[in-house]
Amino acid sequence: MTSSINNNAGQPQKSTARPLPPGMVLGPDGKPCKICTSFRNWKPPSSSTKPSTTKSNKGNDTSASAQRPPSPASAGAADENKRPAYCPPDVESLGRATWTFLHTTAAYYPESPTPTQRAHMLQLLHALPQLYPCSHCANDLGTRIQRQPPDVRSRTALAAWLCATHNEVNVMLGKPIFNCSRVDERWKDGPQDGSCD
Repeated sequence: MTSSINNNAGQPQKSTARPLPPGMVLGPDGKPCKICTSFRNWKPPSSSTKPSTTKSNKGNDTSASAQRPPSPASAGAADENKRPAYCPPDVESLGRATWTFLHTTAAYYPESPTPTQRAHMLQLLHALPQLYPCSHCANDLGTRIQRQPPDVRSRTALAAWLCATHNEVNVMLGKPIFNCSRVDERWKDGPQDGSCD
């Protein structure tokens, strides 16, 4: 491991920090947090230099750009706010995936869980605020869990607690609330018209 030596050690450094773009969130380290910020608000500095490509003996391009799908610009993407599928998740896609996982897990949770199943579910839910990559999302969930602990007595109780908690977050974010009487239709059975069968 190498470190750079500051020749001006001990001297005050000029702040070169620029104002954050609207919607950009700082992580606990004080740096812009990709996983805490929506992709549409994440505007990394553009680079004017392009990486050089190297060719193997067989003529195959072995550069980093050849090992990933084409960029949206090269693929002719019209919507710059659309996140390419090969990119790491942003706060919105991570949130959708996490809520999908939690609601689906609740939909398949037993109606009469054993003490071990209840303990495992509580461990999962209490681990999220400790492990979730988006720090402010994790802190918010931790506060909500402390204020209103998860109800893991049954599948119905867990699904209702999770839906109410999700709706609290939706209200905070200005999103529409979900009709909690429809959790089984949404997360387990699908609509009665069979459109998901």
